[in-house]
Amino acid sequence: MSHLILNESEVEFTAIRAQGAGGQNVNKVSNAVHLRFDVAASSLPDDIKEKLCAMRDQRINSDGIIVIKAQKHRSLERNREDGLVRLSELIAAAAFVPAIRRPTKPSRSAQRKRIESKIKRGQVKLQRGRVSE
Repeated sequence: MSHLILNESEVEFTAIRAQGAGGQNVNKVSNAVHLRFDVAASSLPDDIKEKLCAMRDQRINSDGIIVIKAQKHRSLERNREDGLVRLSELIAAAAFVPAIRRPTKPSRSAQRKRIESKIKRGQVKLQRGRVSE
């Protein structure tokens, strides 16, 4: 899954008042966004839905609904874009499949060289003792 398309019609946006500093408009203008995305009702592939629901993330509730609160910016539109970016990052994290690690073994010559270098190093250390007369 290299490229997933997020359908914006499946995302529900609710404008709310943001916390923190906001100047004169802090108590009048709703510029933060609550983004809600129902994983079960989405058009995502089934394996990604399962991974999303199995993720231990505080933004995903027990009903399989992702709730993201975006209030980083002062404008509603930028917060909406920020919420969509964070949602797509969460989905991309669930869609990521790590490469399968195949265990490798050093070659015989590499093993032999390693043992020879250890022996040589040990002999050098043995010669560091006190000089006896």
